[in-house]
Amino acid sequence: MKWKTVLVVTAALLVGFGVVIRMATRLPPPPAHQLFINGNVLTMDARNSIAEAVAVREDRIEAVGSTEEIMALAEQDSEVVDLRGRTLMPGFIDAHGHFPGSGLKVIAADLNSPPIGTLTTMDEVLAALREQAAKTPAGNWVSGFGYDDTLLAENRHPTRAELDAVSTDHPVVAMHISGHMLVANSLALEEVGIDASTPDPEGGVIGRQADSREPNGLLEETARMGVLVKMQDMSLTDTFRLIKAAATEYSARGVTTAQSGGVSGKLATGLSLFSKLGVIPQRLVLFPFETEFGEALLNGDYDPADYNGDRLEMGAVKLVADGSIQGYTGYLSQPYYTPYHGDADYRGYPSIPRDKLFSQVAALHAAGYQIAIHGNGDQAIEDILDAFEAAQREHPVEDPRMILIHAQMAREDQVARMRQLGVTPSFFSAHTWYWGDRHRDIFLGPERAAIISPARWAQDYGLRFSSHLDTPVTPMLPLQAAWSAVQRITYGGDVLGPDQRIGVMDALRAVTIDAAWQVFQDDDRGSLEPGKYADLVILSGSPLADPMGMRDLLVEQTIIGGATIYRKP
Repeated sequence: MKWKTVLVVTAALLVGFGVVIRMATRLPPPPAHQLFINGNVLTMDARNSIAEAVAVREDRIEAVGSTEEIMALAEQDSEVVDLRGRTLMPGFIDAHGHFPGSGLKVIAADLNSPPIGTLTTMDEVLAALREQAAKTPAGNWVSGFGYDDTLLAENRHPTRAELDAVSTDHPVVAMHISGHMLVANSLALEEVGIDASTPDPEGGVIGRQADSREPNGLLEETARMGVLVKMQDMSLTDTFRLIKAAATEYSARGVTTAQSGGVSGKLATGLSLFSKLGVIPQRLVLFPFETEFGEALLNGDYDPADYNGDRLEMGAVKLVADGSIQGYTGYLSQPYYTPYHGDADYRGYPSIPRDKLFSQVAALHAAGYQIAIHGNGDQAIEDILDAFEAAQREHPVEDPRMILIHAQMAREDQVARMRQLGVTPSFFSAHTWYWGDRHRDIFLGPERAAIISPARWAQDYGLRFSSHLDTPVTPMLPLQAAWSAVQRITYGGDVLGPDQRIGVMDALRAVTIDAAWQVFQDDDRGSLEPGKYADLVILSGSPLADPMGMRDLLVEQTIIGGATIYRKP
C-alpha cells in the first residue's frame, strides 16, 4: 500500500477521536505584546550576547536589549514580566531523541536502576512486570523498559523462562536500557514467528540457549524489530495517553522543539495529526527511518508535505550503522575491554553491512536528502565516513550537514575528517554521567572511555555539534546534557576525560542554536533575535554563575510561540 493511501486510511480512523481531542486540548494563544525585563538574557546569538530584556509581539521576538530600551516599546496593553534577575534563554532543542517514548511510563513498567530508577535485582524487575501484567487484559502485550543487566545484582539479562513465569496469557517483553535489545517470552516469540529454525537476520542476533538453537528470548538489533512493531500497535486511547505524558514532561523541562529520530509512516502520521490537534505543543522534527519507508524515499511515493504542519517537519532520513556500547553491539575497531562471552577478539558488529551502507547512503544523498546515521563504535564511524565521502564525491553538496548521531567513540582523526566532509556530530554527552564508570571498567577501558563524546576535539577542529539525551534511554533533562559536557563527572564521582570538557556557553549552544543549525532550522529558532519564534525558557538561576549547580536549576516557565505552555507550580 502506498504511503499516501496509509495516510488517508489512518486519518479517517482518527477523525472522530480528533474532534473530541481538539475541543479538550486547544493551545493557548499568545498575548499580543509581552515585555520581559530585568533579567539575565542569554541570547545564544553569534556573539553569545547577554542582554537584560526581550520584547515579544505575538509569536515572534520583536527586540532584544536593555530594560530601558525594551520598556520604551511598551504599549497600553503590553504585558510586562519582571524576571527579577532570573535567566531567560532560548527554549531547549532536543537534538536527538525518540518522542514520545518517555510517555511509556503510563503504559509500561519502569525497569530502570539508579541513577534513573530504583530497581537493583532481577526479582524486582520481574515483580514490576507481574504488576503490569495484572492490570493488562489477557492477550494484550505487557512491556517494561529500561532494565540494565550491568546494574542488577545478578549482572545478567532476564531469561525467556523468567518472562514466561510472569505470564503465559500475555506476550511479555523487557526492553534493555540501550534500546538496542530486548527479552521476549515464549508467547511474544510465537507472535513474531521466531523459533529454533529462524536464522539470525542481517544486522541482528537471536540469543540461543546453551548448546541449542532454541531462542533464549534475547533479541539484539534488527532481530528485535518484529517485536517492536507488534508493541507499537496500540489503541487510540493508549496512544493519546503516551503522547500527552511525553509532551507534558518535555514542557516541564523547557523543551520547545522535540525530535523523534527514526519514525515509521504510521508513527509520523499519528504525530502529525496529534500535533495539528494541539495535543503536542512542542515543535517537532521527525527523522523518517530508511528501513520503514524504503523504496518510497526514492520512487516518489514519499512526500514530506503529507506530514508537515505548522509545528512539525520531516527532517533527515535515518540509518543505523551499529548498536550500543553498553549492549556490546557497538562496532569497534579494537576488542571490548572485558571480553564478551569470553571472546577476546569480539568487537561488536555492524547493523548494516559495509557495501549495503555505501549503496543506501549513495542513493539517499543523490536523491537530495539530508542523512542522519547512528554510529557509536569507531569502526562503524569509519564505515559511515567512508560511505558519505564516496557519496559526496559522486554528488557534491556544498553544505550537506550529514548528522552522525552519538559519534560516541569518534577518534581524533575521525573528528578532523568530519570537518572536511561536512559531517556534524550529535554527542550523547550525558553518557559520562550515566555509563562513564562502566565504560571505563567494563566496556572500553580507561584510555578509550576518556574520549567518549569528544566535544573538545570537535571545537578544536571548528566542528559544529549538538548534545542530546536519546530520551527515553535517559530522562529528558537538557541541563544534565549541558552539565555533562562541562563537567564530565561520572555517577561514581570521577572526572572522565577532563581534556574533552567544554565551557558552559558552548554546552548551552549545543542544546539550543547549534542543535537548530544541525537540522537547518537556525533561521527561526535556537537564539533570541528579532524575527525568530518566541520559544523561551525561564530558569531559576544562571548556568554561568554556578556551572556545577547548572543541572539543578529549575525550569520556571516554558513559552512556545509567545504562549506559556508550562509554569512551575
